[in-house]
Amino acid sequence: MNTLVTSGGAARVDNDAAPSSAWAQRLPIALAVLALFGWLLWSVSARQALLLLVGVGLGWALAAARFGFTTGWRTLVERRDPSGVYGQIVLLALLAAISMPMLAHFPETHAALGPLSVSLLAGAFVFGLCMQIADGCGSGTLYKAGLGVPLNMAILPLFALGSFLGSVHLNGWLALGALEPVGLVQQWGAGGALAGTLIALGLVAVGVGAWSGQRFSFRSMPRRWLWGALALALFAALNLFIAGQPWGVVYGFGLWAAKAATALGAFDAAHNAFWSDPGHAQRLQQTLLLDVTSITNIGILAGALWVAPRRPQDARPLTGPQWLIGLAAGFIMGYSSRLAFGCNVGAMVSGISTGSLHGWVWVPMAFLGTLIGIRVRRRFGL
Repeated sequence: MNTLVTSGGAARVDNDAAPSSAWAQRLPIALAVLALFGWLLWSVSARQALLLLVGVGLGWALAAARFGFTTGWRTLVERRDPSGVYGQIVLLALLAAISMPMLAHFPETHAALGPLSVSLLAGAFVFGLCMQIADGCGSGTLYKAGLGVPLNMAILPLFALGSFLGSVHLNGWLALGALEPVGLVQQWGAGGALAGTLIALGLVAVGVGAWSGQRFSFRSMPRRWLWGALALALFAALNLFIAGQPWGVVYGFGLWAAKAATALGAFDAAHNAFWSDPGHAQRLQQTLLLDVTSITNIGILAGALWVAPRRPQDARPLTGPQWLIGLAAGFIMGYSSRLAFGCNVGAMVSGISTGSLHGWVWVPMAFLGTLIGIRVRRRFGL
């Protein structure tokens, strides 16, 4: 290719320098991850050290494949391109096929169960709306922040604050009406739950194909959605096996803000129903590095940072009003994600793949919100 360029020597130097420059930028990230891995292994636990690497893998897969849950839904609505949604269906099917038998055979593993509640309905709807305005769900905010997208970097602390406030108010929302969580693996066994989940996913794929005019086909799907789904399913399954709980994002955000508010003397956990729970109260007292969700979130940021040198930043400048709308959406997204017991990861991916009925309620409510969020996004030129 260089022989077609007039200044062949200069072009060759530039092409050779680009990879070395990228590796030079990645070296500090690799050393930092290696140092943190070694410290966790020595001072904390092998489990937390391994979960850091799982998080790095998740961040790498999200960023390298640009596996955007928000974008996948938006391209389906705006362009009738179902590729992203099909990729998510593949992810759910693969992960369910691994997770459900694991839950049945290893009693120390737990499903991502959430109650069927008013807070779930309201939270999922508002979350779906706001994620389109903010251009990223929980995982999307993390990996895009790692890629250096300015809006998502600014949204990250606001998302954490919103998630914390949502947890503070959660008990009041649940008082409006809530039913006990329903776990399909517990109700039907691993085989029945997996069969029911795969049938439901198949019906969704048929419906998406009928609406978009493009039937599901492995051959016609962009490769990034397929290998991204495979990589995310494998790393998410490792998360369940190592941590004993499914992949989540939102709880870690809320915990970060809760610890900050407690340290500043602005919050008394003893007087709050959520944070006075023994498990949550213990995490408030411990280092963040002992929290499963926090350590994988840190890993996701590192994994996205690893991809960043070879991934051009596609963010465009925003006006002042666009910044305000985006930041407000990020804060509300954090609040609503706590009410909905998770985002696209914790509620949809982990919920459905581990047999929680609340995941199947979350999806249509969030999609309804997305339909409005896309209109708002278009209205303000976001």
